[in-house]
Amino acid sequence: MEVRFVQRGAEIDDKLRDYMEKKISKLEKFFRKILNCQIVVTHHKGSFNVETTANANGVILRAEEDALEPRKAFDQSLKNLERRIKKYNSYLKDRAQFGAGEEFSFSLDEAPESESENVPVIDKVKKVQVYPMNTTEAVMQMELVGHSFFMFQNAETGEINVVYKRGEDSYGLLEPVR
Repeated sequence: MEVRFVQRGAEIDDKLRDYMEKKISKLEKFFRKILNCQIVVTHHKGSFNVETTANANGVILRAEEDALEPRKAFDQSLKNLERRIKKYNSYLKDRAQFGAGEEFSFSLDEAPESESENVPVIDKVKKVQVYPMNTTEAVMQMELVGHSFFMFQNAETGEINVVYKRGEDSYGLLEPVR
């Protein structure tokens, strides 16, 4: 598994880098199809933010934590990522048990920023490849990425839909009206 480090306002020494690589390589015991991982360490106002992202055969799993020390933030972030991988694994097992044989995956690619005086400034653009899935799969992917919404192609209708988090245990679905 390839591990990539990104440092923003923080320096990661070789000892910490080796520790992180060793720990993150243990994720493969939970899920063997992890292709690569990225660890982003940011230092801002005396606090460290560590974001760990794993590409599990096209499914993006992400966790993020803040702490006063980078090692502690990494450990907490890794624990959250492990929990998400276990949740995804159990979802795949349940899905296989009920006979849904199709696999799904997606990729997120960043597009270059656009600047114009007449158009509002958009800070970031992501191109998202959408695959047909049901709402349950979309909610699962949203939880795995750690976002509050997720865009997908509804397998039943063929339309682009968005699921979003409404509260602790409730979700909403946005469907287009033409």
